[in-house]
Amino acid sequence: MEHVDDGAVVLRWRRHPSSVGLARLELRKALTGWGLSALEDSATLVLSELVTNAVRHARVPSGREIETRFLPMGRPAPDGLRIEVHDASTQRPRRRAAELDACDGRGLLIVDALADAWGVSDRVGVGKLVWAVWRPADGGGRRGT
Repeated sequence: MEHVDDGAVVLRWRRHPSSVGLARLELRKALTGWGLSALEDSATLVLSELVTNAVRHARVPSGREIETRFLPMGRPAPDGLRIEVHDASTQRPRRRAAELDACDGRGLLIVDALADAWGVSDRVGVGKLVWAVWRPADGGGRRGT
């Protein structure tokens, strides 16, 4: 685990399904430490969807890892959150309409419903980052679920 100057927690994961649960655990720890436990349900579900997408869909060379960044927002005490999931794939995720009886295809719809905002950005180096934000309470955004 790496803590950077802006207060972010930065972690790297193997592209393996077990990384999803491990990333959720680390996010829970960070949220507790920042006093943001109220965001735990929505933030861990969004993180699960984003890391799962990176594990399942990012077509990258063998050995490339996924990076997560958890960043508290708000001063003087954190009351918002930004989550980023970085991978080395240039293919950007897109929302799609799932068939009614489909077992998958709803992940980004869930992200859209639970986060105040989300998107995809270029990153330094190869690939992209997918981010989700829960704005500070005075920013007028939704709060946890």
